Amino acid sequence: MSELGDFLRARRSRLRPEDAGLPRFPGPRRVPGLRREELAQLAGVSVSYYTRLEQGQSGNASDAILAALADALRLDDHELAHLRDLATRRPRPPRRPPAERLSRETRELLGTFTSVPALVLGRRTDVLAWNALGHALLAGHVDVTAPDRPAERPNLARMTFLDPHTRDLYADWPRKARAVVGHLRLVAGKYPDDSLLASLVGELSVRSPEFAALWGDHRVRPCEADRYDVRHPLVGSLTVTQHVLFPARTPDQSLCIVTAEAGSSAETAMTLLARSVMAAFSDAPV
Repeated sequence: MSELGDFLRARRSRLRPEDAGLPRFPGPRRVPGLRREELAQLAGVSVSYYTRLEQGQSGNASDAILAALADALRLDDHELAHLRDLATRRPRPPRRPPAERLSRETRELLGTFTSVPALVLGRRTDVLAWNALGHALLAGHVDVTAPDRPAERPNLARMTFLDPHTRDLYADWPRKARAVVGHLRLVAGKYPDDSLLASLVGELSVRSPEFAALWGDHRVRPCEADRYDVRHPLVGSLTVTQHVLFPARTPDQSLCIVTAEAGSSAETAMTLLARSVMAAFSDAPV
């Protein structure tokens, strides 16, 4: 089966006939959600054509057909973009891409954030760099210099599912986990031949049943601003907003900045954390 077929099946399994304006006939249904013939009817294509598409036997779906399927499945803009990526991908041998590098411009941009936590993530969620406060807030138990060594870089997805410290950090860990997997799904649609991404997904699928279940759900989600309640081991509970920016020269990389509401207890906690970071640096041997 193809990734395109898996995605289409996952999406139609979520729609009930009545959700799509179709009559609900009495009696049990053998499959959850819409049947193939019902989705084909809604999209205005033949059942045989849709079946071939879902089975990966038709690689020439027009943009109009994809748009009709997206409308029938009630996909959002990000899901439609993912559908197009899957429908237009062509089989290519996997390749090992070079290690991602942080550009001088992005490093300079990161350096301007001195009073808020910030970090730069690669497309596979490798931590390419972080400032001292970003490290202290999100991964103080990890060697602060690890992002400087490509073979030892922390990986946000791996930490989310396999690192108990990161799991404990997020009060609503399942929501954070869904966001991480949704991002990886989008990246996998754009870069199907990325062997390092495939290895990461394979590792997490084997080592984390929760990741495997979320990956099989085929939800997609871009990196966007979101609020999280975190439980920090040093400064306690605080609510933060994680903002995401994309550097112009490296759009596959993202700059994540963490803020707290002005005048809130979270801002006070962030200030305390910043002071502890400064104290640690001042006490460090020269």
